[in-house]
Amino acid sequence: MQDVLFSPVRLGAINLTNRVVMAPMTRDRAGPGDVPTALMAEYYRQRASAGLIVTEGVQPSAVGKGYWRTPGIHSAEQIAGWNAVSEAVHAEGGRIVMQLMHCGRVVVPANRGFEAEVIAPSAIACPAKVPGSDGVPVATAMPRAIEAAEIPALLEEYAQAARNAMAAGMDGVELHCASGYLINQFLNPASNQRSDDYGGPVENRIRFPVAVLLALAKAIGPGRVGFRISPGNPYNGMDPADPDATFAPLVKAVDGLGLAYLHVVDMGLEGLDTLAMLRANWSGPIIANNNLTAASAEALLEAGRAEAVSFGRPFIANPDLAARLRSGAPLAKPDYSLLYTGEKEGYTDYPML
Repeated sequence: MQDVLFSPVRLGAINLTNRVVMAPMTRDRAGPGDVPTALMAEYYRQRASAGLIVTEGVQPSAVGKGYWRTPGIHSAEQIAGWNAVSEAVHAEGGRIVMQLMHCGRVVVPANRGFEAEVIAPSAIACPAKVPGSDGVPVATAMPRAIEAAEIPALLEEYAQAARNAMAAGMDGVELHCASGYLINQFLNPASNQRSDDYGGPVENRIRFPVAVLLALAKAIGPGRVGFRISPGNPYNGMDPADPDATFAPLVKAVDGLGLAYLHVVDMGLEGLDTLAMLRANWSGPIIANNNLTAASAEALLEAGRAEAVSFGRPFIANPDLAARLRSGAPLAKPDYSLLYTGEKEGYTDYPML
């Protein structure tokens, strides 16, 4: 039992010692200037026994920031801060990739600490509320629609963020295409009502996401680029209907690029086997996610439905989650009141076995 879960695997150019992946999770602990701190380096170091760590969402530019105290990768200070994180993880024998997350329209301006515009595919506000600096959810700002002439500069912004991540010692990057953020906003007709080459039929709505993945692959090599999707997830105002009609063409369009992996949040949709749909259109490695246990994860791997599996919340209170899964030890429960506050408390003070 669990022989596959703890066997090595190669995702593109990244070698993993086991198939337990730490999923990206916002923790709101960045310092002034959205710079990663020594506390963040310790947090990731503690969890380096995962086969792969995917960092929390990192804004590729100031305009990409939407939440309170999320880290960036667009300044020299931020690069240096992330370098301390990657060195800490590598010193423990771990691997770490940076998730690039541009929030698009999911922005509370007061969370930023600086003035910057809010952009999106269309001038349609996010209907969901977002926690402010005090944790109380507030309405998001009305975005400005991105002009087609701005797309090349936006692609270069992503490419430079990937180059910065590699300069910070990361093993690769993961493009956040889920949860209603900028890439997902282009994909979804609820947020994309453009009438140009980037809106309307699915072949147009996938155009920008495909272009971003191409730009990232060109910048740092396709074997160090992964991407994350969550078909059918209504989060942040997405229309959950007919996800296969969008995501099958998307993954098929980038299947030949040689990307490192496809990371999918399986929503357990009625009437759609998401992993089977992806397997039919994607020949590369898959990381499966969502409420998995050691047994269900092992079953997915044994059946060949995924090459690796990711866990989110269990990693919060169990920094040594891989060892606990392997031994069958009980899992500690996180204090959810400290997810985004508390500094060390509820962050780096959970004990190992």
